Amino acid sequence: MLDIPTTHKELFKTIGEAAESINQQVFVVGGYVRDFYLNRLNSDSITDIDFVTVGSGIELAKSVAKILNTDQVSVFKKFGTAQVKHQKLDLEFVGARKESYRRDSRKPIVEDGSLKDDQLRRDLTINALSWNLNPDTFGTLFDPFNGIQDLKKGLIRTPIDPATTFDDDPLRMMRAVRFASQLNFEIEENTFNAIKKMAPRLSIISKERILDELNKIIMSPKPSVGFSLLLNTELLHQFFPEMVNLLGVEERNGHSHKDNFWHTLEVLDNTAKMGGDLWLRWAAILHDIAKPPTKRFSKSAGWTFHGHDALGAKWVPKIFKRFGLPLDERMRYVKKLVRLHLRPIALVSDEVSDSAVRRLIYEAGDDIDDLMLLCRADITSKNDWKVKTYRNNFDRVESKIEEVEEKDQMRNWKNPISGEDIMKALDTKPGPVIGRVKDRIKDAILDGEVANNYDDAYQYLLRIKDDYLDK
Repeated sequence: MLDIPTTHKELFKTIGEAAESINQQVFVVGGYVRDFYLNRLNSDSITDIDFVTVGSGIELAKSVAKILNTDQVSVFKKFGTAQVKHQKLDLEFVGARKESYRRDSRKPIVEDGSLKDDQLRRDLTINALSWNLNPDTFGTLFDPFNGIQDLKKGLIRTPIDPATTFDDDPLRMMRAVRFASQLNFEIEENTFNAIKKMAPRLSIISKERILDELNKIIMSPKPSVGFSLLLNTELLHQFFPEMVNLLGVEERNGHSHKDNFWHTLEVLDNTAKMGGDLWLRWAAILHDIAKPPTKRFSKSAGWTFHGHDALGAKWVPKIFKRFGLPLDERMRYVKKLVRLHLRPIALVSDEVSDSAVRRLIYEAGDDIDDLMLLCRADITSKNDWKVKTYRNNFDRVESKIEEVEEKDQMRNWKNPISGEDIMKALDTKPGPVIGRVKDRIKDAILDGEVANNYDDAYQYLLRIKDDYLDK
């Protein structure tokens, strides 16, 4: 018997009995079975389970829904599929089918088929595992492509000739890399070579589908595994040329710079280790993205990348737009971190003023902690002494930030003086002068000339108002 959560086992038996009642065979397939054999089956995180039936998926779904006493059934006649919502689970039912494709489209021509036909169209051997759920053969494993052995070997491989698999649906190349990244598996040689040869076929896939796989790679425990494969298979070249351009080291007069591609992957992995979410990881990916066009060499300074932070921030919206990433506060968050990622290291010196710290806190706002996490992740070197020194420096910077924040309360700072206060003091109407006065008050507070409270700021306004009368 299957050693799975009791609630799932009872549900599977119910589905098997429903299939038996309409003379169909039913199998649970895909990720559920794969994760069981990988000991990664977490019942709390499971939200959907896939089932294949030899017959009508829609009829089976209706039969299951009737037994479960639920009317939450969604039918997709065009695709021959149906979904039943049960408790917190989405149960997906599809009839076994075989598919054929046209060269210029990933939309298949679908026909009814056998279980073998259905398994032949699976992307990877480890995803072609299934259990029969009918009462007489409940829990029987079907593994026609030795997927269990591939799980044991840590191998990503296609069920049939990889060229056919990827030609039919080029997104499967991204999925192969994604599973290799998530599971830390290797891609089998023939499969790898087919991906590299057929990488340009990715052009027929929508940016939304590519992004979905890319984000899953980014959220892998060690994202560099996936990005290394994307680079080496040349999939990355198809959709992220700016990142490919980071690759390589140039040497001149005995001076060389670090390889910014591999450095970026180190920063990304460090961010993942520190628990960074998707958007902090995107900031790690993009923090040095504009280094190639800003690279300069001089005999006195060696290699420099002046302005790559500002230019990189400028690139963030267009990169987000091209990928189909959200152009809202999440994009602005990434843009801010890319723009500010060099600022904290400038605060290391003992002579740095509180004013500089205040300005950083003001600009970073509630994202100051994430900015510091990104900066720590950015500490990469093969020299342990350098790493230790840089980390100690950042400890000092964080202490300075905490000290200034506790004293001046600058995080998410708002000007204590309103536009109405200024108009009343100057006896004037709305206009550009109001903004100029507010900026001067802001600068005075950030520079420490005026305490961060209404009374002191208003007295300062009264002292400077004559500078703006009749202007």
